[in-house]
Amino acid sequence: MKQITFKNIQKIGDTVYENERYIHVHDSELTLRYDSNYIEFKHMPTLAEFDQAAAYLREYHLVRNQHHMKFYFPENEELPGELAHHLKEQSYEIGFMELYAINPMQFPRQTQHNSMIAIKEVSEENLEVYMDLQYEQEAVNGVDFAKQKIQVHQDNFLSENVKQLLAYFQNEPAGSLDLILTDTTVEIDGFNVREQFQKKGIGSMLQQYVMDMYKDKTVILVADGEDTPREMYRRQNYNCLGFQYEAQKF
Repeated sequence: MKQITFKNIQKIGDTVYENERYIHVHDSELTLRYDSNYIEFKHMPTLAEFDQAAAYLREYHLVRNQHHMKFYFPENEELPGELAHHLKEQSYEIGFMELYAINPMQFPRQTQHNSMIAIKEVSEENLEVYMDLQYEQEAVNGVDFAKQKIQVHQDNFLSENVKQLLAYFQNEPAGSLDLILTDTTVEIDGFNVREQFQKKGIGSMLQQYVMDMYKDKTVILVADGEDTPREMYRRQNYNCLGFQYEAQKF
C-alpha cells in the first residue's frame, strides 16, 4: 500500500485556481465552511508570497460575501519563525492538525458489552434522527452554516462511498460519525458525542464498530494537534503519520 498522507483525507470543494506556489479550493454551496474555501501552499511561502496569496484570496472572498481567510501549509514542515510572527501580527489563528492511522486489529477491544449503547447504520428509518443531531452539533458554528451542511449530509446518505453511523445511549441519540470509503482506507469524519453523553464509552464503541466492519482496511482520521482527543487516539494504538499547519482568521 502507498504511504498515507493528508492527500488521502477527503476535502470538500473544487480547485478553482492553481499555480506553481499554491492551490485555491472553493465551494460555492458551502461558503461558510472554512475547510472548503482556502489556499493550500505547495511549498513554504516567503512573506512576499504569502502576502500576494492573501491579497488574491481576500479579493476573491469579498466578491462572494465571504469574510474568512484560511491557509494550509506543506505537511510535515514547521512554520518558520518569521512567517509565524507575520501571521500573528495580522491576527491569524495558527494551529496544526495531525494525521492518524490504525490497523483495525490493533484497536483495543472492549472486554465487556455495554447493553446501554447501541450502534446503528443510518437508514431511511433513522435518517431524520441523524440529520437533527448534525444540525444540533453544527449550529454551534452558526445556523446558516448548519443549513448549508444539510445538503452535504443528504448527498452522503445517497453516496456509495460514505457510510453514516449513529450511537444511542439508552435509546437516546448520543453520537455519530461518517465513514469515507476507498479501496484501502476508511476515513473517520464528523466524529462527535453529545456533551451529556461523553465519558460513557460511546466514542470507543463507535470506533470498535468501525474496526469490526472494516478489518481489511486502514482506518485513518485527522485530529486537532492541540486538542484532547489526540491523546485518546494515541492510547488506542493509532499511529501519528504527520502534521500540517494552518492559519485562519475571520
